[in-house]
Amino acid sequence: MAYILDLSGRTALVTGASSGLGAQFAQILAAAGATVVLASRRRASLEVVQQRIAAAGGTAFVVELDVTSPASIEAAVAAAEAQAGPIDVLVNNSGVSTTQRLQDVTEQDWDFVLNTNLKGAFFVAQTVARRMIERAREAGGRIDGARIINIASMAGLKVLPQIGIYAISKAGVVQMTKAMALEWGRFGINTNALCPGYIETEINRAHFQSEAGQKLVQMLPRKKIGQPADLDALIVLLASNNSHFVNGATIAADDGFAV
Repeated sequence: MAYILDLSGRTALVTGASSGLGAQFAQILAAAGATVVLASRRRASLEVVQQRIAAAGGTAFVVELDVTSPASIEAAVAAAEAQAGPIDVLVNNSGVSTTQRLQDVTEQDWDFVLNTNLKGAFFVAQTVARRMIERAREAGGRIDGARIINIASMAGLKVLPQIGIYAISKAGVVQMTKAMALEWGRFGINTNALCPGYIETEINRAHFQSEAGQKLVQMLPRKKIGQPADLDALIVLLASNNSHFVNGATIAADDGFAV
């Protein structure tokens, strides 16, 4: 007897879905039966992911989104619901980073990282949650199956050198998640944070193959990095109705690095 997590009939909005983990999250949610809305600034790249999902038998729509612009957020969420219906699941994944020591961080560096990773993530979640709360009130006070999954990082749990402002931003996402879970849980909205460790994607593959990257790999508990698919089961679980008792959780998927 198989245990299956089925997302049929559910609509998921995935930000930062044009590549990397966001693209993988979108594809696995679609494979589990969800209708997926792909969002980022890079429409052409989103359409490539959309085509992959369609080729695999799934359903996906595309909306352009700049998470640093409140107007863009509002327009993208409205467009997502116009195409795919009310959003049941938000995977709040957009993120950026810089590499430098704290004494070299400029105001522009700070704003670049925090405006996307923390401010942008907050206002995307707020925009989606407002619509979920409205539906909950129309339904008598709460709805079933509303899910917000904030993608933080193990750097939000364990500070690493030369990515200090990234770590600060992701620690903020962890606390933001708890605040959202506390305030929005009564409406039936479950908010959780996923903290991936080192995951190989097309963006960082060359680095991990370099001498510096291999030195980093040797520092890891089991001397290996993860693959995007290693997060599939967690994303599907958190997006499903089966996670109804998981709210305000911070889940590390880093192969033990932050221990």
